Amino acid sequence: MTPHRQRTRRVRVGKLALGHGAPVVVQSMTTTSPRQVKATLAQIRKLANAGCELVRVAVPDEGAAQALSAVTAASSLPVVADIHFSAELAHLALAAGVAKVRINPGNLGAEKALEVGRDARDRGVAVRIGVNSGSVPEARRRGAKTPGALGKVMAELALEYAQGFEKIGHKALVLSVKSSDVLASLAAYRYLAQHTLWPLHLGITEAGSVLTGAVKSAAGLSPLLLEGIGDTLRVSLTGDPVQEIPVANQLLAVTGVRRRGVEVIACPTCGRTQGDLTAMLARVERELAFEMRPLTVAVMGCVVNGPGEARHADFGLAGAPDGRFLLFAKGKPLRKVAADKAVDALLAEIKK
Repeated sequence: MTPHRQRTRRVRVGKLALGHGAPVVVQSMTTTSPRQVKATLAQIRKLANAGCELVRVAVPDEGAAQALSAVTAASSLPVVADIHFSAELAHLALAAGVAKVRINPGNLGAEKALEVGRDARDRGVAVRIGVNSGSVPEARRRGAKTPGALGKVMAELALEYAQGFEKIGHKALVLSVKSSDVLASLAAYRYLAQHTLWPLHLGITEAGSVLTGAVKSAAGLSPLLLEGIGDTLRVSLTGDPVQEIPVANQLLAVTGVRRRGVEVIACPTCGRTQGDLTAMLARVERELAFEMRPLTVAVMGCVVNGPGEARHADFGLAGAPDGRFLLFAKGKPLRKVAADKAVDALLAEIKK
């Protein structure tokens, strides 16, 4: 059953809609500098092919800001400028045609942030107000002795900044309150969900390697998604940003929020397992990584759970006692195939 989504305001980000019942948007961030226009655009294309819908680009200096116009003009995805410490860079990014700017008033300064807000307002561009646990002023952090207390402080800061933007008439805000502490992030987002209607960007900051980052993101984001909280998300992983997208899509799928891409289910293996199931599973996941149809594919090693799971999947394999694999499609057994041909047969059936 799909969880009930909390209703938030509608905010346009380029061609995308955030909030007010729109699908939860998957986003990522390039690891290239916008100075490297060709490399940045190439990475954006790879992200788009993987299923990314919104891309953020770091803007650390004036040269990067000036190069943004070439990136935004050719990008297949709406581009968000990631700005820290310099309001002038935000103004340059807005002039370059970005679809949204991400700022943290905690390191920009409240008045400078409002100047950016006025510029974005006049251009009709959305602003993401981001508060990270590391940017909470020490005077306010001092009393936050628990993760829950820290999360509440982060959320209160974000709301204060948002109220300032509302007073100047900026009506396209997205809020984020991220921490590397899962419990602090959960508390912050739950507090925001109770006290604002602005769309929320979900994430666990500094999540780590593929394994650690995926686990922390699942622990921190899944409860929120199941509670109907969140309008866009990023799974932060160290390394190639393309690897973030399948994890994000899986989180949305397993929580019932949005089906994008292939969900592969596989048995944990035991002494009854037929064939090299580990290698078979790895190849299936690799070959279907960029398949955006909402499919369930089962790769099962024996007859105990295999046929049942495979029948309930869109496509599946189940190991048989004779060493071959039974191929299923749409709940119906098709034929038996040799173990070394089983994945080829499965992929061919899916690509039909």
